[in-house]
This record gives sequence, C-alpha cells and structure tokens, in this order.
Amino acid sequence: MKKKILVANRGEIAIRLIRAIQELGFDAVAVYETPDEMSRHIRIADEAVLLGDGPRCDYLNIEKIVAAAKKSGACAIHPGYGFLAENPFFAKACEETDLIFIGPNSKIISDLGNKVIARQIMADAGIPMVPGSQNLKQGREGITEALEFAATYGYPIMLKATSGGGGRGIRRIETDEEMVEQIPVARSEALAAFNDDSVYLEKVVINPKHVEVQILADSFGNTVHLGTRDCSIQRRNQKLIEIAPSMIKNQPLLDEICDTAVKAAKASNYLNAGTVEFLIDKDQNYYFMEINTRVQVEHTVTEMITGIDIVRNQINIAFGKPLSFTQDNVNVRGHAIEVRINAEDPKNDFMPEGEKKVSVYRSTGGFGVRLDGFVYQGYIIPEVYDSLLVKLTVHGFTWDETVGRLKRCLQNFAIRGPKTTIPFYENIAREKDFVNGDFDTSFIETHPHIFLYDEDASEVGKLARFIAEIHYRRENPFAK
Repeated sequence: MKKKILVANRGEIAIRLIRAIQELGFDAVAVYETPDEMSRHIRIADEAVLLGDGPRCDYLNIEKIVAAAKKSGACAIHPGYGFLAENPFFAKACEETDLIFIGPNSKIISDLGNKVIARQIMADAGIPMVPGSQNLKQGREGITEALEFAATYGYPIMLKATSGGGGRGIRRIETDEEMVEQIPVARSEALAAFNDDSVYLEKVVINPKHVEVQILADSFGNTVHLGTRDCSIQRRNQKLIEIAPSMIKNQPLLDEICDTAVKAAKASNYLNAGTVEFLIDKDQNYYFMEINTRVQVEHTVTEMITGIDIVRNQINIAFGKPLSFTQDNVNVRGHAIEVRINAEDPKNDFMPEGEKKVSVYRSTGGFGVRLDGFVYQGYIIPEVYDSLLVKLTVHGFTWDETVGRLKRCLQNFAIRGPKTTIPFYENIAREKDFVNGDFDTSFIETHPHIFLYDEDASEVGKLARFIAEIHYRRENPFAK
C-alpha cells in the first residue's frame, strides 16, 4: 500500500504540493471546508476529507487536521504556506502523534517566529542587523522605552508584532505622538492576529531593496543556498512581483549575502526549506530581517532558474533523506519573474472580487512559462479566502527576454468575471524603470501612473481575440 501525505492547505499551493507528492509515489490526501467543495485541489488528490463548514476556522483547526490525517492513514502532513505553516503548535501536534511534519521542527519554528529571539540568534552569530529593541514592556514603561529608542536612532521607526510575519503586524511611526498612539493599537492587533501582543521596534531602512535567499538544509549537516530573489516591488509590505536572481549589479555583495544566509541557517540549526530575508540600503549595506520557516509563494522563480524542485526536496528531507546535490551543483541560469494574478481591483485599493463567477478563463503558455493555479472557467470565487487565482512565472536567458515573455503572457491572458491584477501588471511590465531593472520598495508609491489603465478596453480586446479564435477553430478544425 502506498504511503499517504496529507496536504493541510487549499488553492494553488495545495495543487503544487499534491503534484510533488504524487510524483514521488505517495498518495495525496486533500482537506477542505464546505465553501471549497468545487475547488480543483480536492479533484486531483487521491482522496479528500471534509473538515467542516468553515470558513477558514476548520483550515486553522489543528485537532481536526491531525484527526483527518490519522483517519486517512497519512504518515505525514505538508502545511504549504499561510494557515498553519509557521505555527509551532501545529508542528508540535504532529511530532506528538508520530506524524511527519514536512518543514522545520517546532522549536525552530518557535524560535525564528519570535522576531526578538531570532534577532538575538543572529546577533550572537555576528550577522548584520538593523538596530532594534527587545520586546517593549507593558504599559507606560514600554512607551517610555519606545520613546528612548526613537531619541537614540531617530524616526522613521517600524513598530512590529514580535510573532508577526507575511507583512502583517507592521506599522511605520514618524513622530513621538504616533508612537504613543499606535503602541496599544498594535498590541491589540497583534493579539488578535497572532495570539501574542508583544511588539518591538526597528529603525527604518529608507527605500531599501528587499532581497531573500532560498535555503535547504538536511539532517546530515548539509546546508545549501539556491541563490537570491528580489521582492522589492511591494504594497504595504505585501510582495507583488518576485524576481530571481536579484538585479543588483554587485555579484560579490550577492555572494556574501548568500553565504550569510547559510551562516544564519546553521546558527539556528535550521532543517528543511526556508528563506532568509535581507534589506539592502542605498549604500549597499545589508541587514538581516527574518527567516521564513516554510515554502514561499515565490519559490517558483528559484525553481525556474536552478531546475531544483524545492517541494520535492522538502519531502525527501522530512523523510530523512540527504540532499542529492551540493552547493557546487547549484547553477543559476537566466532570470525568472513571478506575478500573482489575483481577483482584486487595483484601482479600488486592491479590493477583493469574491463571489464573482469566472465566465471566461483563457490562460497563456509557451516556452519558459509556468502556471500555478486552481481557477477554471465557471468557477465561483469564494469570498472568504485569499484572492490569488494563479501565479504566472516566466523564465528567459536574459532579463530583456524574460520581460518580453512576461509582456506577451499578460497580453494573452484573459479572465472575465472578476476584476484582476492583470492590467496592473501589464503597466508595470511596460514601465521604463522596471524594464531597466531599477526598483526598490518605493516602486509602487513613486510610479502612480501604473494604476492608469482602461480595464474595459483591455478585457474587451482580449475577449474579442478569444472569440475570434473560437470562430477560427470552428472553421479550421485541423489547424495547429
């Protein structure tokens, strides 16, 4: 009988995990809530278990997911990203019930999920970091500490949730008045989001580049990096476009950052796949940010430039196998770009377009193109989940080739029903600074014209091409 692995997630990442699981010869067990009963991930899995009516609460229910794994006979659980992926209590529950958790162990997740502990580990290892505080004390003492930190380092300052992640629990503070006002608000939000109201401070790096390094570490002491990614194009600390490798034209600096990422992983006794994130200032000084203890949304760009299947390696490492390659075997070829096609209206503060039916879905393809998605024509987008529909990743030998491929793919992509981020990305792909590889975390704010597009005209044009192709196929059934 085949061994089974349960996928504790939904949407495109669940499909990505199921494919890797099946390719390795395991059966894949999907879980779902009632609003997801028409989702593709439960159709392609070998079996599926209904967790409950949800929404969202059952995907977050550790007891229900562990019970589903036991009921199905699964020997392992892959959490993907989001939901419970960085929850140490989930990893601990797996460890206590003899389920293999495909990711780092609970102690690593706990230590690195606490940003203050993570900073201390890196400081002890001599890794450069942005000046920051310990956890602020409660009440007036904490506010006094914060004001003293601001007096020492100057504004602007980032107020961060200690247990935060994924761009959540972060706010930029510009004055003493804002500091006094925002600390209790931040504590309340952190408690609601992470069940931990601890907060701390970091000095802001003005308009940095956001560069991260993919790492893999097995239980035999082998730790390798898979090069860099640039995630600088963001909105409110949420990544919009991911690029590999970084476009910084200073290879010795990037090599040093990659070596530092491996050093950081070893200092934290890291195991499995993870991402070490850095900020780089205008003087090309770099600073440790955090380690994400999961597979990233943007792992696809790294897979495209290295040819290494990160999810496959995650599973093999979790089952006690050593890495099948060394650092010398990792070769970066060309460039890759990923865009997240969401059911959102960029012109309306990226408002989600839930409960809309996808009346037309015509994807793109061709050489150097990868699609990770779960949407299909006729699918009704649930209002209660993330708005991501499909990730479009393109690869090319040169940056110019890659950008040209991205433009072509976006122009040929047609989704009718919900508004999407496609025309927004089309504008970015035509923007001169993007084409020149010149961008940092201020890109969205400093290029407001990328929001100026005629969505109706764009969609009508795509729909017209789509209808024209249907008529052509009817009249020329054997045409290639």
